[in-house]
Amino acid sequence: MTRRGNQRGATLLVALIMLVLLTLFALTALNTGTTNLKVVGNMQSRTEAMSAAQEAVETVISSPLFISNPSDAIQNQCGSPNTLCTDINKDGITDYTTRLTPQPACVSKRVIKVSELNLGNADDLGCTTGQAQSFGVVGSSTGDSLCANTIWEITAEATSEMSGAQAAVTQGVGVRISTDNMSSSCL
Repeated sequence: MTRRGNQRGATLLVALIMLVLLTLFALTALNTGTTNLKVVGNMQSRTEAMSAAQEAVETVISSPLFISNPSDAIQNQCGSPNTLCTDINKDGITDYTTRLTPQPACVSKRVIKVSELNLGNADDLGCTTGQAQSFGVVGSSTGDSLCANTIWEITAEATSEMSGAQAAVTQGVGVRISTDNMSSSCL
């Protein structure tokens, strides 16, 4: 014969403890999954913002407009000057607004000496001009050519209205320009 009077619900107590433990494991897994999803979403938004800012910098660099007019350096701008709108998912709605702040600036300039030119190179040949009194090269008395090497700094800040993600990219670019443009653009 079995004695049932001494058990008094021990199996029920063990089952309830196991149920509570399984529930805690499930909640922990759900919270961890939700947190990871948020982290990945934030990383994606930041990467998209960095891409939008880099696209703006590359758009500016691909046009000589930033040399002649740094306050209005983007050709296909949206809204205000030096502003580029990016539609990442191609749904017709602007996802990121990128502004050049501050405007592109010349941070370094140096006139190229005639002795540094390679007259066999078409780009270098354009830095010289013929004049009889200076033996074929203007500025030969001072040693200066008609070209200068400049370094420009361009900073783009991208912001998403939807996610609030922000990113900034700063890039320098070296550009050869005429000494006339250097005098007006690189103050």
